[in-house]
Amino acid sequence: MKQYPRVLTIAGSDSGGGAGIQADIKAISATGSYAASAITAVTVQNTLGVEGVHPVPVDVISAQIRAVLSDIGADAIKIGMLHSAEVVRAVREALLSSVPSVRNIVLDPVMVSTSGHRLIEETAIEVLKAELVPMARVITPNVPEAEILAGVKIHSQEELPGVARLLSCGGKVSVLMKAGHLSEERLVDVFYNAEEDRCIELPSARVHTPNTHGTGCTLSSAFASYLAQGLSLDDAARAAKDYINSAIVSGARYSIGHGHGPVNHFFKYENNQ
Repeated sequence: MKQYPRVLTIAGSDSGGGAGIQADIKAISATGSYAASAITAVTVQNTLGVEGVHPVPVDVISAQIRAVLSDIGADAIKIGMLHSAEVVRAVREALLSSVPSVRNIVLDPVMVSTSGHRLIEETAIEVLKAELVPMARVITPNVPEAEILAGVKIHSQEELPGVARLLSCGGKVSVLMKAGHLSEERLVDVFYNAEEDRCIELPSARVHTPNTHGTGCTLSSAFASYLAQGLSLDDAARAAKDYINSAIVSGARYSIGHGHGPVNHFFKYENNQ
């Protein structure tokens, strides 16, 4: 029998469908893998913003993770929104207790939504840095998240390689630095491959569109999906970058809601009419 490449996403739910678990499942499916999920919080949101965050009890989060890993298993794990220090620790313990352990952990350190709503408690940030980031194979911060994690200000793309190395836990965790929050028209994301100790550039042109809700979730999920399929770190980074860029370009042609709309996760299946 054939086997699916399996990805477990651990993240919050987005009622608007553009980010979080919903975006993760779409991206993982569209890139050719099987998506399972453990929901950490239920958010009340749409394209205009987040109106509320309702955490899932930590024992239920842990149970979801163990239920998936004990039966379905996972070739990669994507981690997104973890609202509190208690949730961070619960996810860490659930993963440590899984047998066998999963090496391909992609951590997207979600802190603020596209509309500017804070999605993580202050006390959770230090716990995330100390206890979960070192477990990851890859982390995928944007500029504001990297500034918080590294404790520095980022002013230009030239600074991204240095910050990526700073966030690599002494060269043990690979870092995909996303440049979208910078002002340049030519965006150059930087991937620091900690296992090879080198940086590669992932350039793209800026797409002027309000439809950028869930881009971070989508990129990290695609990265996890490609790792689950056996791609190398560099190839998975390039493939994930190509996927999100195409999803943004295609999604710019659509109108959903009155705020920040989603990308088009299924652009490959458009009828081009």
